[in-house]
Amino acid sequence: MSLRRREFLWSCAGLVAMACGGAPRLGAERPSVDLPEADALGQAAGIRRGDVTSRELVEATIQRIEALDPPINSVVTRFFGRALAAADGPLPDGPFRGVPYLLKDLNDLAGTRKTMGSRLFADFVSAQNSPNTQASLDAGLVILGKTNTPEFGLVATTESALLGACRNPWSLDHSTGGSSGGAAAAVAAGILPMAQASDGGGSIRIPASCCGVFGLKPSRGRNPSEFENRSIDIAVRHCVSRSVRDSAAYLSVTEQRGAGAPLAPTGFVEGASPRRLRVGFHTRNAYGNAADPQVRAAVEDTARLCEALGHRVAEATPDYDGEAFVAHFLSLWTAVPDELLRGLEARGVDPSQVLEPVTIGMAHRFRRQPAGAMARAIGFFGAYERRIDAFFDDHDVLLSPVLRTPPIPLGTQGGTLPFEQVFEPMLDYASYTPVFNAAGNPAMSVPLGWSREGLPIGSQFAARIGGEATLLALAYELEQARPWADRHP
Repeated sequence: MSLRRREFLWSCAGLVAMACGGAPRLGAERPSVDLPEADALGQAAGIRRGDVTSRELVEATIQRIEALDPPINSVVTRFFGRALAAADGPLPDGPFRGVPYLLKDLNDLAGTRKTMGSRLFADFVSAQNSPNTQASLDAGLVILGKTNTPEFGLVATTESALLGACRNPWSLDHSTGGSSGGAAAAVAAGILPMAQASDGGGSIRIPASCCGVFGLKPSRGRNPSEFENRSIDIAVRHCVSRSVRDSAAYLSVTEQRGAGAPLAPTGFVEGASPRRLRVGFHTRNAYGNAADPQVRAAVEDTARLCEALGHRVAEATPDYDGEAFVAHFLSLWTAVPDELLRGLEARGVDPSQVLEPVTIGMAHRFRRQPAGAMARAIGFFGAYERRIDAFFDDHDVLLSPVLRTPPIPLGTQGGTLPFEQVFEPMLDYASYTPVFNAAGNPAMSVPLGWSREGLPIGSQFAARIGGEATLLALAYELEQARPWADRHP
């Protein structure tokens, strides 16, 4: 057995033994190399060097899921046999060739279950791959299963009637955020270094903040749309990761290219830039309400870190037009529940048997709007995109909170609770992220802060549309200045 392969097997045994309370027995000393502890690009490099095979990495990740996931409930659909067969077969020669990966349970992988966190689709099986799934496979990733998500990704915490609560690895009584809560929890727990995620109102950045991992939301148009019939698509697909470079590499293999691409390709951003940035920052939300003192302190600390790195930092707030923004965004956000409810009513199905109270409440809220609300929202956001992007004529990036408070306890904002109990608190809690979905700007959560209770607090940075390279270069610099990869729950 080669030294590196022995090191790999030692690490796998150690991880499982530590999770179960025992100690590894494969050697007297811990080796200097831990391939499973590497990020996704590091794992792929180990495969290329011959230090380890894809199958061994997949087997190690399966062991981690079985040992670490039961109290967390992040991986809700598993097809390990399929993954092992893929690892043994020919794989595309992409940058992540042979690396284990998990999809969020809102995405299609042909022949596998896609529940979208809802009893309505508990037995649904996808007939084809979604564009993002296919791009992931083309990059060489080996998909092992699906991660937990709230019903249709509608709320900011991952705890559904069908899939159960996903628990934060840093505190099992707290939320992972939503809707990519299972993905962020799996990465934070050390199950794997990167997992697929999506963001329609903060669903990458919110879980990244709650779980202490890195999460980038790309610009609208950066990746192929999953919904060709929507007038305005506020949702994008990407990933959450432990390292910045994994997110940067993943963006380079999933972004649109060619004559039809609406944005110039970002390519692989490989590191920090010597360019010093004009950083605007604020801590009040779009309504003008103050952030929780712990969140405000964390963002102000991030602002000081940026200043210490030589960036020009000053308080600044875009013209959010908060009340109008929220009213029009809710028209977009609640339209999907209304479509679902209408479909059930047409079939004579009792919605309460298959949909959660908050989903039904959102549909009824949509119906209470004045006639023409959807058309007015689409018109509003056409101008809103230009308004928010204009802020970046005088600033390179904008720093703000991701959430108004540290991670919330489980059982306080889940979709199974009464709509009237959940909706307004959720709007207040997740009030910093949706603006960049509506306007289309790229934004990221960087894990730089901590609450008094030891829970992560992310800092959100946004840039002008198409400005992912600016964000990623800054993220590399922050990662080097205040490393987070070695912090584990």
